[in-house]
Amino acid sequence: MERLIDFLDRLESGNIYYRLNKIRDSILVEIAVPGQRWEVEFMRDGEVLVERFVSTGDLGGEEELAVLFREF
Repeated sequence: MERLIDFLDRLESGNIYYRLNKIRDSILVEIAVPGQRWEVEFMRDGEVLVERFVSTGDLGGEEELAVLFREF
């Protein structure tokens, strides 16, 4: 728990936007920065998992919404 609180304090000190969620046996910290989204999971057993999603910078139009609903 201390690691999670320290991490959140660092995000807040840097004025980095985040949101908390609980999934499975972890607390998920979702972080949004320009061009990237990060997911940091603090697992019950103490493990920390990090996944980064980086934008290619390509933007689509409203037609992309059809892809979203068709594929997911």
